[in-house]
Amino acid sequence: MSYASRKDDHVRLAVAQHRDSAAGQRPSPFDEVAFVHHALRGGAEHAVSPATEVGGARWPVPLYINAMTGGSVRTGEVNRGLAIAARETGVAIASGSMSAYLADGAVAGTYRVLREENPDGYVIANVNANATPEMAARAVELLRADALQVHVNAVQEIVMPEGDRDFSAWPRNIARLARSLDVPVIVKEVGFGISADTIARLAGLGVRIVDVSGSGGTNFALIENARRRSADFGLLADWGQSTPACLVDGAEVAAAQGVTLLASGGVRTPLDVVRCLALGARAVGVSGHFLAILEQDGVAALIAEITDWITRIRQLMVLLGAETVSELTRTDVLLTGGVAEIARLRGIEPGVYARRSR
Repeated sequence: MSYASRKDDHVRLAVAQHRDSAAGQRPSPFDEVAFVHHALRGGAEHAVSPATEVGGARWPVPLYINAMTGGSVRTGEVNRGLAIAARETGVAIASGSMSAYLADGAVAGTYRVLREENPDGYVIANVNANATPEMAARAVELLRADALQVHVNAVQEIVMPEGDRDFSAWPRNIARLARSLDVPVIVKEVGFGISADTIARLAGLGVRIVDVSGSGGTNFALIENARRRSADFGLLADWGQSTPACLVDGAEVAAAQGVTLLASGGVRTPLDVVRCLALGARAVGVSGHFLAILEQDGVAALIAEITDWITRIRQLMVLLGAETVSELTRTDVLLTGGVAEIARLRGIEPGVYARRSR
């Protein structure tokens, strides 16, 4: 199967999965994270700054459009819409995997449109963990990218009919990329989560930014299983850790190692964004929800949605009395259900989060 056909399949199946998930209203681990309401701690909206810093760059808001697609005519148009939305709202944007471009330069335009439509924005290129420094440099050059995402997706590859079966070189390759590139390297999962142990190992490899990308959003095990003739790999449908669980697990290690955490995976609302920020993420990425709006209602609707999210993030910060993103990490958070249980199993006392403001 060609790269173009695979990319089109991914978009089609991701949008269908998001619609099914929204219709089914499945419980989310984010609902196991709640804020303690302190009635007299509200602030003033004019004093709130949602700006954040990632890789030495200032982002006006702690929100970004995360990696999705590219490599075919259809996905090039998806990237065009996403790039226009990023330009009009000021959020950062990441490319989908650029493997198709690295294999066939003829599809360069389906990725380059991210920069053409968003000439002054923060754009992130994306390669897999097998990419050589030369390949990564080509990807960065094509987009004039401000950073490079390196996605790690062993679960997806195992389920993918034509996927890789050898991941042993990934640590060595990631270290080479971190050393050789002139832009920040962000290591990102694709929806199965990154543990504290992995964050520590990545820090040792020279990586300073990690997107935990937990489960609960677009599920590539299900997407790739749907592409298998016999759909015989459903056993991995619930693999991995949720985004809140990953943040709770990894925040202390990341801080000790000087690693900036980003969060994505299953983010449904501006409240989920603020929950992630309170659990230690510096910024939060959204893919499936934004893609579904773009596909269903068009770019104007997506711009309106992102603009509304930015407003709501500011207002939630006002409610919590947090004038900056970093101040959200001192708010009192109640961890319950599975997130609290995972924290305990990993040696973290959930009650500490409920008393942070003291």
